[in-house]
Amino acid sequence: MIKEGAKVIDFRLRGVDGKAHSLKEFKSRYVVLYFYPKDLTPGCTIQAKKYSGSVQKLKRLGATVVGVSKDDVALHRKFKSTCNLKILLLSDPTSKVIKAYGAYGDRGIFGKGTLRNTYLIKGGKVEKIFRKVDPMKDASIVMDYIRNS
Repeated sequence: MIKEGAKVIDFRLRGVDGKAHSLKEFKSRYVVLYFYPKDLTPGCTIQAKKYSGSVQKLKRLGATVVGVSKDDVALHRKFKSTCNLKILLLSDPTSKVIKAYGAYGDRGIFGKGTLRNTYLIKGGKVEKIFRKVDPMKDASIVMDYIRNS
């Protein structure tokens, strides 16, 4: 499990745009890397819409938002289209990256799976980890943190 202050674990995951993406390509000051359980479910939809609605504010703060789940690219496309999302979604079908970041574990009545964790990355290191986040508040908490850091 990755910890605050640690060097990021880079990856190559296929995105909703059909391209393979890695952390190295994002040139913004911050990368907001958030892991979520499932496309088109209530909590995940709220979280993605909150990030999409805040994308311009986050951009002004120097941040790029990237969402990751184990859903395939086809479902990501449906999610993005149905919900009019403005963020990049990446597919981790084997959960390898999800597990490497420590965003996999016991979800109570839902069993084991992807945890709703957000990682704020700056300069190739994990600056802050927000664990088991509230989907309604995650984007605003991250923005507040960036503004105050």
